[in-house]
Amino acid sequence: MSIFDDLKAAIGSEWTDFTEHEFVKQLGEGTLPLEVFQDYLVQDYHFLVQFARANALAAYKSRTLADITSATQAVQAILHETELHKRLTAQWGIAEDELLAAPEKRTTVAYTRYVLDAGMSGDLLDLHVALSPCTIGYAEIGAALAPARLSHEEHPYAEWISEYAGAEFQESAQAATTRITALTTGGVSAQRFDELVDIFRTATRLEAAFWQQAIDSVEKL
Repeated sequence: MSIFDDLKAAIGSEWTDFTEHEFVKQLGEGTLPLEVFQDYLVQDYHFLVQFARANALAAYKSRTLADITSATQAVQAILHETELHKRLTAQWGIAEDELLAAPEKRTTVAYTRYVLDAGMSGDLLDLHVALSPCTIGYAEIGAALAPARLSHEEHPYAEWISEYAGAEFQESAQAATTRITALTTGGVSAQRFDELVDIFRTATRLEAAFWQQAIDSVEKL
């Protein structure tokens, strides 16, 4: 059991509220309305911009060359991830300048700035715990949805699933788990663990809210 497993266990069903959200279920089944997925993808592009900033902050917060290298690799992985978003949105006739001009929605702002604030006000471990639901959670979701993609000859979201189920993203998620484990070598006090649980729970709740934001965008039309 890693400390990441301990964090997941500490928040119980709130983790599956995120990883098995209705958005995720419909995406895996291929029944998610395209307009919902499009709204999500545009907001996720903005999310990734802020996520890259947060990982750059991790490089600044680092005290060893190994940690700086790790953070730099994470930024590079996010930049690669944005290429998926640009490819998909281009297929719908959305130019990159339109993508950049789309306003950030409230949940997007709340989540990304929470992660940045956790890093600014806390230490490197606080920041990596705040980042972990996205990095590690998406890998878990991608791996869970991969069989559905393979069994569906023309799955509408095959490219998205392949991105997060793929070896490159899975390796990035494993590296994120390893970073958190390394930062807690020797253990943490009960008080410190509770602090980390609070950060992890809040970030996980915001992940679930991010899915819901996309669903609500269509229901409110």
